[in-house]
Amino acid sequence: MNQNKISVVIPMYNAAKTIIQTIESVFTQTWKGDIEIIVVNDGSKDNSKTLVEEYIKARSIHNIVLVNQENAGVSRARNEGMRRCSGDWICLLDSDDTWLPNKLERQLAILATDPTIDFLGTTRNGEYFPRLAFRRLGKINQISAKELLFKFLFVTPTIIFRREILERVGYFDENQRFAEEGNYFIRVAKACNCYLLNESLVITGGGKHDFGESGLSSNLWEMEKGELKNIQMAFSMGIINIAEYLFFNVFSVLKYIRRVLIVFFR
Repeated sequence: MNQNKISVVIPMYNAAKTIIQTIESVFTQTWKGDIEIIVVNDGSKDNSKTLVEEYIKARSIHNIVLVNQENAGVSRARNEGMRRCSGDWICLLDSDDTWLPNKLERQLAILATDPTIDFLGTTRNGEYFPRLAFRRLGKINQISAKELLFKFLFVTPTIIFRREILERVGYFDENQRFAEEGNYFIRVAKACNCYLLNESLVITGGGKHDFGESGLSSNLWEMEKGELKNIQMAFSMGIINIAEYLFFNVFSVLKYIRRVLIVFFR
């Protein structure tokens, strides 16, 4: 395993319009260290696969691996990519998202100053979080598993984490289609030191709203069921007690109603 190498996993499904821009956002980083990209084609029916193959061939790029699988969902694609990573640090990036040029440089600078950090996320689309539940947030903040039940702070394209987390926590739950990121990050935060760099370094979905527009996030009720499942998991893991379990269920349903109203009046 290479401690100076970063592995980037990109699940891809019908992403012909965006995949090249996504890949380019990795290669145009201001950090110029060793990077490998693993694109996992999840049974795309458009010409995504051909575009990536032509990109690799035209530029004679050898640090991109294209993996093809039958359509099995984003969790299976991410897991397949993570199993192939050779770097000591892993990043996840969705095929319609892009990194700002200094994303890796900023995160690696933070990691260099504190070797106890296992997992570091950032904000995206211009976000800055002044508060989380009952505390004020600063520039760099440790985030607990319980706090992730208040707000979905970590989004896959913003994170970087030690590869050894795969050995300690495992992989994405391939049976959970909605809110699967929350499921994984709650488990990671229970076992590892997770931090948020309160700085926007990623553009997701072209800057669209977090929910109610396109992709899996457009299905609000399925998202809510996934979040309720995550609360149940947190209770079974001992992250929250019975009173907190009841509180977070009510809190989640109220958030769901709010999302529905926002989408309705948007």
